[in-house]
Amino acid sequence: MDLNSYSKTILIAPLNWGLGHATRCIPIIKALQDNNYIPIIASDGIALEILRKEFPYLRFLELPSYQIEYAKNGKNFKWKLFKNCPKMMEAIWKEKKLVKEWIKKYDIDGIISDNRLGVFSKKIPSVFITHQLNVMTGNTTWLTSKLHQYIIKKYTTCWVPDLEETSNLTGKLGHLERNNLNLKYIGPLSRLHKKETKKKYDLMIILSGPEPQRGLLEEKLKKEILRYQGKIIFIKGIVEKVQKNEEIENVTYFNFMNTRQLEQIFNESDLVLCRSGYTTIMDLAKLGKKAFFIPTPGQYEQEYLAKKLQEEGFVPYAEQDDFKIENLLEIEHYKGLPQMETELDWKSLFQIFEEK
Repeated sequence: MDLNSYSKTILIAPLNWGLGHATRCIPIIKALQDNNYIPIIASDGIALEILRKEFPYLRFLELPSYQIEYAKNGKNFKWKLFKNCPKMMEAIWKEKKLVKEWIKKYDIDGIISDNRLGVFSKKIPSVFITHQLNVMTGNTTWLTSKLHQYIIKKYTTCWVPDLEETSNLTGKLGHLERNNLNLKYIGPLSRLHKKETKKKYDLMIILSGPEPQRGLLEEKLKKEILRYQGKIIFIKGIVEKVQKNEEIENVTYFNFMNTRQLEQIFNESDLVLCRSGYTTIMDLAKLGKKAFFIPTPGQYEQEYLAKKLQEEGFVPYAEQDDFKIENLLEIEHYKGLPQMETELDWKSLFQIFEEK
């Protein structure tokens, strides 16, 4: 150990859009600690809260909210987002200002931003994490993709949590035919590990994402599972100060779970019913689980991923309005996601923060 060296401070900032961006940063935060860096975590809302519960001893900073809301009708999803653009731009401008202040105040040596567009600095190495090099928004995909790529280009490098080769998870989302971006494919990121455990649950339901769509799906599934015969564990995806659980007949409900509990439950469950969010897909791939997807209505990214994985014979899906509990029988005709074990060379990856 070099006693003259000092631990560099890295600001890591995930977007607060459901829990996915925050939870996929968990293995990165742990790796930073293992490699003698000091992480400072910055976010807002439930993303900040879930990371506080995982790392209560770290420093946390609050960023302004992008105020991302879903429309009740999936068809209005895109227009709801565009309507919120002025609020989002104001939040990005504010976070740029805050980051500039924090770099001086906390002596920050590097930045890792998971889709937070204003968490960036020209003065220190800045990494952007995204699986969406193309941002799908229907007939405006060309525009949103170009804008996103323009932002990515400002960063020192962009880590894409997927494989570069053809057998990948993101397809067109995370792969470009031509580009001049400084990309590094780091493989799927997951905080979970596969364990050999006895099966305890026939079905695990795990929800996430902004309201009102999370709540709408919860209410629908509560009615559908009345016709399910097996044992269910239902994680609502509501992050609160206190963990709550209740048992109603064959269903055990939890408001949220920490990483250790989730890992155990995933491994103890036979089938998984969930959104087709990319972080969930990476978790399923790490564990090699069979699942059924219900993409968030109107969210083009989730719809694309669900269609892609169904066409490839891995996981079936249904639209939210059409889903019936009997659809779960389709799972037996699909392979399930192949278990993807990728060993990351974190020391090499973090070398960017050592370069002068």
